Amino acid sequence: MNPFSLRNFSILAALVLIAGYAMVFFYAPQDVEGFIQKIFYLHVPLAIVALIGFVVAAIHSIRHLRTGDPKHDARSYVSIHLSIIFGVAVLITGGIWAKAQWGVWWVWDEPTLVSFLIVFLLYCTYYPLRYAIEDRERQARYASVFAITAGAFVPLNFMAVRLADPFIHPRTFSSAGGLPGEMAITFLVCIIGVAMLWVALIRYELASKMTQGRIARLRRALDEDAGPAPRSRIAPQPEPGSTGA
Repeated sequence: MNPFSLRNFSILAALVLIAGYAMVFFYAPQDVEGFIQKIFYLHVPLAIVALIGFVVAAIHSIRHLRTGDPKHDARSYVSIHLSIIFGVAVLITGGIWAKAQWGVWWVWDEPTLVSFLIVFLLYCTYYPLRYAIEDRERQARYASVFAITAGAFVPLNFMAVRLADPFIHPRTFSSAGGLPGEMAITFLVCIIGVAMLWVALIRYELASKMTQGRIARLRRALDEDAGPAPRSRIAPQPEPGSTGA
């Protein structure tokens, strides 16, 4: 049995997630904030994985510009797509926590919140920028340049926010000693589970786009007189024997 096949990896990711969030409710101690603090085990891993996903997209974009291989462009596109979805979940769970703790859904003078929103909105411009260009090769090159530039902004933004003072948003690992043992272990399992979920979803979306590319090629081969069939705008041309990511 191949543990890295998409099916087995997805099952493993689901098991880790179930274990992590079972630990949240049955193992990790209650914080002074009360039950609402439990959302921390979902909100923070989502935020960390989303930001790392943007950096991963930048790495794939660098590889695309160096090699011209469209599969790296597809991986960059999908990484940004999934990270934006995770970013939406971060903003929703953060708003729920803020409403419970601060009595408001959002505060504009908190560097952590505003900086994440800026990064999120920056990546939301990726799609209109990409699809404003008709030529597929130019589209992929410009999208890669965008992903690299924005990806470099992510760690710089993170460091700037960590150095900001004062702040009221809680830190996961503070300089005052970090989390208690049970909470740290639970958090670690949760972040591994969320990261595995992100990877599994990436692989599913890439496999889907690869299948779309194959179907489009078959349609063009079977119905050449009817004109060009619709093509996936980012799906790479499948390689012989390839099954996806």
